[in-house]
Amino acid sequence: MIIPCLSSTVVHCSSCSHPLTMNFFNWLSLFIVFHVFAATPCIFSLTDSSTQLPVNFLDAAKKPEVFHYMVRIRRKIHENPELGYEEFETSKLIRAELDQLGIPYKHPVAITGIIGFIGTGRSPFVAIRADMDALPMQEMVEWEHKSKVPGKMHACGHDAHVAMLLGAAKILKHHEKEIQGTVVLVFQPAEEGGGGAKRIVEAGTLENVTAIFGLHVSRDFPLGEVGSRSGPMLAGNGFFEAIIRGKGGHAAIPQQSIDPILATSNVIISLQNLVSREADPLDSQVVTVGKFQGGSAFNIIPDSVTIGGTFRAFSKESFQQLRHRIEQVVIAQAAVQRCNATVNFLQEQNPFFPVTINDGDLHEHFRSVAGNLLGVNKVNNMQPLMGAEDFSFYQEVIPGYFFMVGMQNASHEKLEQVHSPYFKVNEDVLPYGAALHASLAVSYLLKHPQDIAPAEGKYHDEL
Repeated sequence: MIIPCLSSTVVHCSSCSHPLTMNFFNWLSLFIVFHVFAATPCIFSLTDSSTQLPVNFLDAAKKPEVFHYMVRIRRKIHENPELGYEEFETSKLIRAELDQLGIPYKHPVAITGIIGFIGTGRSPFVAIRADMDALPMQEMVEWEHKSKVPGKMHACGHDAHVAMLLGAAKILKHHEKEIQGTVVLVFQPAEEGGGGAKRIVEAGTLENVTAIFGLHVSRDFPLGEVGSRSGPMLAGNGFFEAIIRGKGGHAAIPQQSIDPILATSNVIISLQNLVSREADPLDSQVVTVGKFQGGSAFNIIPDSVTIGGTFRAFSKESFQQLRHRIEQVVIAQAAVQRCNATVNFLQEQNPFFPVTINDGDLHEHFRSVAGNLLGVNKVNNMQPLMGAEDFSFYQEVIPGYFFMVGMQNASHEKLEQVHSPYFKVNEDVLPYGAALHASLAVSYLLKHPQDIAPAEGKYHDEL
């Protein structure tokens, strides 16, 4: 580091004729101020000189009118959870909010989905997505806005995701005249196994979109921090159900029966060997049996047993090998115990999810935008997870990027993991998700000026 000369230095002010005398201490003060500003994350809105459009929307998202707007929506959706492809009231609420904001949209898409548009209606098109569905489980959290629907609960934060996307829409609508392109709002049904993203893609509503961003709330990162990675982030996922049939009878005379419970027990143990003894230890894979249904009395051997589970991997080859071996093992192990078995991979109602793979260029874009918004030390590079996301269906046809938004407050209780009946959302996370949605979309459009001439009237025809 170069130290200024201790003697006085004469500097001429460009706005007047008088020299300015700056001694060592003046220089030192200026040096310190410069480094403070250089080291501090930008808390002001960055602007493009030609548009004066902000690309840092965190302050806007934290304004009381926006924050309370998101909280109200999130709580209303939380009280009225709906399962995949049944999100009719949720969809109605979203459309009412879009109408009130003056945002045009297309509906229905994939039964209950909604595609909204903010901006010029012309390219470039960038999408931001939220999932809408709840889970078939009973909420155990006692609070004012507990689920009012027995056996259904927003235990994965999708109510917060919808609120964040509507918050982003509210912010972006305020700046619509300055947006250079079109932000596409994707309100998607049936993420929880139903493959709603696949149906959105098949509907063709994202044909001209050149990038898509999605997020998920996470207790694994502190509030105000985010986590993601370039390349594979979440595993490919499939489901299976098997029926093992034997011959029922009295439990006291098992020799006259063919016991499907014993056969199924051997099936489950053998399935665990697929990962522990057949898979490369460096190639992450999972096989889990989560459902076992058989028998209705203590002294009766049932005719059949039904099991179900999930299998996951990070490559198509490993995934297809697991699928093949699951079917082989179930049928063969059942036969050892004189039973018959059938295996159904449920692809009609639960399509296989591809691996979630984040685009490398969008990863750099995310790190730049999130670093500006939160500070570079708040942007974490995370390890891949065995969880799955149908956001991967978008990534098969569009460059896409998925990331986690932290919501754990160190001064509060440790939040439960997703899919727990005790799952809670720290609502202070809502402004961060909304601001990231808006900032990622707008800054992407600024970097990718219009390069595709749209067909005349196509945008309005879609609406």
